[in-house]
Amino acid sequence: MIASLPMYDLPALQGANDRYWQAIRARLGQGPERLTRGGDLRAQWLHPDLILSQTCGYPYRAHLHGKVTLVGTPDYRLPGCPPGHYRSIFVARADDARDSLDAFRDARFAFNEALSQSGWAAPLTHARALGFAFEHLCETGGHLNSALAVAEGQADLAALDALTWVFLQRHHEVARSLKEVDATVPTPVLPYICAKGRDGDAVFSAIALAITDLSAEDRQTLHLRGILRLPPESYLAVATPPPPGTVTG
Repeated sequence: MIASLPMYDLPALQGANDRYWQAIRARLGQGPERLTRGGDLRAQWLHPDLILSQTCGYPYRAHLHGKVTLVGTPDYRLPGCPPGHYRSIFVARADDARDSLDAFRDARFAFNEALSQSGWAAPLTHARALGFAFEHLCETGGHLNSALAVAEGQADLAALDALTWVFLQRHHEVARSLKEVDATVPTPVLPYICAKGRDGDAVFSAIALAITDLSAEDRQTLHLRGILRLPPESYLAVATPPPPGTVTG
């Protein structure tokens, strides 16, 4: 069996994630002793032995829907978002004089990867609603890398998952070099999934109980408030913009 919690697993969070998985495993009554870290996430998400993972809304609607079981949506209670939703925060260097997204029309835009809802799909959709598209692109491989690219002057702007931004403000010095410029509209939070054919209701119930089993400190560390049932349609209805290299203003 495979279990992973790869989306929010900064070094400062790994201990809490490990205890979270142990609580889920105890309630579920099965599963690997340890979380899988590293490796090919797309292969893990589609593995027939997947008992639990967390994916992004973009790959779920683009590649995984109908091939995995949607378990539920964690509720992080993020500012400006309904329960079970999150958004992207546009960040620039703190000393950049530009103070509106429109002023960054021709900026160098850092994004983590093309299949990211918060790093690519949401910010591009937001920009297109303002009448432009990011044309000077820098793909970084991760939200932290995007933040570092902006802080170090390799890019001018990035869009970070709002929860990742919370964690960077708590645990990484790069946040002190950045400022918020804008935010996208909320979309559903990164969902929990398991293998197609597995009992998603049983996994959902185990997670719900495990969250109550966690210490208040671990819940605070993970910014975790509960788990909700959002239907697949909530994810499928989100706009899917063109991939990098094909965008037009």
